[in-house]
Amino acid sequence: MKISYNWLKQFIKTDWDSEKTASMLTDLGLEVEGVDAYQSVKGGLQGIVVGHVLTCVQHSNADKLKVTTVNIGAEAPLQIVCGASNVAEGQKVAVATIGTILYDKEGKPFEIKKGKIRGEDSYGMICAEDELGLGDSHDGIMILDQELVPGTLASEVFDIENDEVFEIGLTPNRADAMSHWGTARDLKAGMLQNGTNVELITPSVSNFNIEKRTLKIDVAVEDSKVVPRYCGVTISDIKIAPSPEWLQNRLKAIGLSPKNNVVDVTNYVLHELGQPLHAFDAAKIHGKITVKNAIEGTRFKTLDDVERTLSEEDIMIFDDNGPLCIAGVMGGKNSGVSENTNSIFLESAYFNAVSVRKTAKRHTINSDASFRFERGIDPTITEYALKRAAILICEVSGGNITSDVVDIYPKKVEDFQVFLNLQNVTKVIGQEISSEVIKNILVSLDIKVNSISKVGLGLIIPSYRVDVTREIDVIEEILRIYGYNNIEFTQKLNASISNSSRTEDYKIQNIVADLLTGNGFNEMMANSLTTPNYVALSESLNENNNIIILNPLSNDLSTMRQSLLFSGLEAVSFNINRKNNNLRLFEFGKTYHKLLSGNQENNHLTLFMTGDRMAESWTTAQKPSDFFLFKGYVLGILNRLGLSKIITSPLNTDVFAEGMVYEMGNSTLVEFGTVKKSILKYFDIKQEVFFADFNWNAILKQISNNIKYTEIPKYPEVRRDLALLIDDAVEFSQLFELAKKTEKTMLKEVDLFDVYQGTNLPKGKKSYALSFILQDNSKTLTDSQIEKVMSKLTQNFQNELGATLR
Repeated sequence: MKISYNWLKQFIKTDWDSEKTASMLTDLGLEVEGVDAYQSVKGGLQGIVVGHVLTCVQHSNADKLKVTTVNIGAEAPLQIVCGASNVAEGQKVAVATIGTILYDKEGKPFEIKKGKIRGEDSYGMICAEDELGLGDSHDGIMILDQELVPGTLASEVFDIENDEVFEIGLTPNRADAMSHWGTARDLKAGMLQNGTNVELITPSVSNFNIEKRTLKIDVAVEDSKVVPRYCGVTISDIKIAPSPEWLQNRLKAIGLSPKNNVVDVTNYVLHELGQPLHAFDAAKIHGKITVKNAIEGTRFKTLDDVERTLSEEDIMIFDDNGPLCIAGVMGGKNSGVSENTNSIFLESAYFNAVSVRKTAKRHTINSDASFRFERGIDPTITEYALKRAAILICEVSGGNITSDVVDIYPKKVEDFQVFLNLQNVTKVIGQEISSEVIKNILVSLDIKVNSISKVGLGLIIPSYRVDVTREIDVIEEILRIYGYNNIEFTQKLNASISNSSRTEDYKIQNIVADLLTGNGFNEMMANSLTTPNYVALSESLNENNNIIILNPLSNDLSTMRQSLLFSGLEAVSFNINRKNNNLRLFEFGKTYHKLLSGNQENNHLTLFMTGDRMAESWTTAQKPSDFFLFKGYVLGILNRLGLSKIITSPLNTDVFAEGMVYEMGNSTLVEFGTVKKSILKYFDIKQEVFFADFNWNAILKQISNNIKYTEIPKYPEVRRDLALLIDDAVEFSQLFELAKKTEKTMLKEVDLFDVYQGTNLPKGKKSYALSFILQDNSKTLTDSQIEKVMSKLTQNFQNELGATLR
């Protein structure tokens, strides 16, 4: 936001330099990011002086050039070659001396140097008004008043405005400071606290006068919830023309291009008071004005010459023939002020912030008006700003006010009431501030002290402070004005030590994150906002469980995610499209569900793996990641957390082409597998992706806070292998469970290390190679003990699963 210092001084009379004022504004929370010099004429006419043409003769070598001698108040006159047809002896002219920097129409600088033109020396330039930036004419040189003394600085002759402009990084909550008046209001409070006695000068509207009541336009508002206040007035007999210089300079200083006197006044008041205004050409209004919702699908052309399709949620300004303006966002192409306008209807309103924001985002319009309406403006100055603008329009256009002010304000926007506990002020700030200082600060911020007790103060917060609605907000305001730099630090250092369980969520997350990063995974953080379209990709997700955002930035970010899968696949697709094909990602995140009992959040840990196992290298052959590698990472997490008594089951869902689920008791710990190709195709992913979804809430419940220790076995373990020919329908989990059931004491591990399906095997058969780890904690196993166990296993595999040894 740009704030002109000259403009600011219209509200506060101060002799502070810009540096001191910028420092004060920054301390108040209005951070000044830079201060730029502004001159109404670029360069400030530096190096330009008044000259007196002593002689003017025809150039001997050029028909269109003349050689002049010009007195510029120096010891000797200058010889200057001039090409202007109107240069003549005896004139007073503007002379750019050697070394002067001038600017062309594009703003590019060029320096006046000594030169030789067709054999004649030239020691400067006699300037036209466009060359000086004082106008657009280039018909000839600028002829000045004969009373001027040669050598007088041109900057003293012409009314050149020099200003300094603050670039303020305004935070979104400070809607009250989005104007010169609002900034001055804050500056006044800071200066008073600093011991500088100043007053806030408010522009007067006492000379608002209705000349005649000849142009009345009726107004109706259908929904006062979205249009709490609407004001309007008509002004007739106006003449559209360029604005006076003072008005143009104010707008140019803050980066606005002047349009015409009426439009410029609306922009001026917008940046002066923070109240958006709109001027309609009264001749283009048919019948009465009605403020209501648009009809879905209506086509409407805005001032930027873009035809837009309206939504039924858009608030529009209508006349009897149709829409005129998108309320609070942008006017219509066919109802605005033009050079032929001679009467206007001037609008000043207070529109609902959420409604304006939705409309502006929907139509991708970011106007000065919508910027302010979205954040919340002051509903108490709607009529005042209208009168202020009407007076200025009459002043600069010669018009007359020709109707009473229409003010539709059925329900007053109430101020906020907050009770401030003085002990809480000391507790939060860390330093006691006297109650008198607190009251003075509050009064300087227009916060009324309604009641006083030993405990605290009953306060009334003005409605324009939409960011101050709680006690803590008031304390922040007190601290802001009192000054953060005035809070003292003690020499005493306080520290607190908290005793937390080893199974605290963040500790377990750190353990798992360390494990995963050590295995080549990278942590990612996806947006919790997503598109509602992803629900259709999985039958396990329900559209009715979507939590919808009330004011989404776009449809793609309008819903809280029900699954971390799709946001993760977005990241996978993004990386693959940029040639980063080998990925291992993990994310700790939440899913959000709308249930009959209320909204619910669930914590998850997800893993993604795709591409090759290792980076390309000449030392190793490329091998793609596979299901069993991914399963090892999943089991590694569970083992690291001490979750070993898990039940394994196959998983058949519309998300996984093949998958598994690990359970413990009645809780599902993790589901993992290969993502279906139909889902990968939606994200334009052509390579295999493995996905695991840990139910983090269930994981935390299963983790024990007790640490159990077991003695390292003294006696060796023994490994035996079996190659079994089994039916295709038999799964490893059946073999595993049967083996554990057969030998509960000495059998420690059962692993599948080879699977073969193909030629040389009977139809409907497959070969599994299993390894068995046997160990006795009390003695060394003998061959007979080992053979007895292996025989029992073989017999049970044969009897119950139809397995035979190969």
